[in-house]
Amino acid sequence: MSKMRWLLLPLLAWTLAGCGTMADPTTWFGDDDPSLEPADLVDFTPVVKPQRRWSLDIGDTGTAFSRLAPVVQDGMLYAISAEGDLYALDAETGAVSWKRETGLPASAGPGVGGGLVVVGTREAQVVAFSAETGEERWRKDLSSEILAAPAVADDVVVVHTADGKLFGLNSLSGEQLWLYDHKVPVLTLRGSSSPVISGGTVYCGLAGGKMVALALDSGLVEWERHITVPSGRSDLERMVDVDADPLVYSGTVYGAAYQGDVAAMGEGSGNIFWKRKMSVYTDMAVNWQQLAVTDAKGHVWSLDPDSGAARWRQQDLQNRGLTAPAIQGDYTVVGDFEGYLHWLSSADGSMAARMDVGDAIVAAPLVVDDVLYVLTSGGRLVSLGLPEE
Repeated sequence: MSKMRWLLLPLLAWTLAGCGTMADPTTWFGDDDPSLEPADLVDFTPVVKPQRRWSLDIGDTGTAFSRLAPVVQDGMLYAISAEGDLYALDAETGAVSWKRETGLPASAGPGVGGGLVVVGTREAQVVAFSAETGEERWRKDLSSEILAAPAVADDVVVVHTADGKLFGLNSLSGEQLWLYDHKVPVLTLRGSSSPVISGGTVYCGLAGGKMVALALDSGLVEWERHITVPSGRSDLERMVDVDADPLVYSGTVYGAAYQGDVAAMGEGSGNIFWKRKMSVYTDMAVNWQQLAVTDAKGHVWSLDPDSGAARWRQQDLQNRGLTAPAIQGDYTVVGDFEGYLHWLSSADGSMAARMDVGDAIVAAPLVVDDVLYVLTSGGRLVSLGLPEE
């Protein structure tokens, strides 16, 4: 499994006709480059013991190309495998409420809202199911494969396709309401930022280093801002891509770009409050104390959400293919390519606990009501809690 997100080079003159070229960034500097070796796990004395609450096998969730991650809403957890087995579970107990074998080549989602569970596929389809029964409601063919979880609110489904388009669809019928089209640069990360809906606005990161805010009902642009402006002589040097999902918190939109910056912007205006140079391609997590970030080297950072100043940095997990961080109680949690979960003290970044959950962890851990949910590449879905103090 690749330790970093793969890159997509669209059609070039020297590629095979009709095919793009995939490039793995871990091979750019040679297979024997010691700086790319995953760090060995260090010994430490655990200070907390996470407790396994339940687990369930849902089926293979694919490679780093897929963006399949569980989501919890109204006490129900929804998850889908790469083969299209869609589950609705009781988030507390793991009991299966319903299962649907859709047969879809699922690549992103699910997204949940308005009584729907919405899934994107490698074959450029978005398919909506009833959140209550799993019955299919509608499906819609779009312009390209979908590598970002759809978002649903106020009778609108928003989908970001790999060719840079944002579609607004009627949640009852799948009918297209609006389209925002963004030109994709020559070289991008293989993946897309998922749209995030807050109030009547859709926020989404774009290839090329930009964040856009669109009116949910019409798709009209409310503001656009460059998180990072491309620089350098070659396409590789100029490649900046916002793959991380926007993070909306307390009137601020946080965004991050690969080979770029982490930035905080005003939710309504897009005005940039602060920027910090950092290469990031995974999502972030935030609370009133910290903005937790995993950078492209596998360093975990705690930043002041108001200023971007570093509170601490944990470097002992370098090149371990870390997931985006999650915040569980007093701890910051990341998963790695060998299937380990790591709990770090949110106060100083020190190692607090470690657990092996099996296969590589490709989706960011999810925390809801201080309960952590993690999905492995092999399809093991695990619920973990922390001991009560």
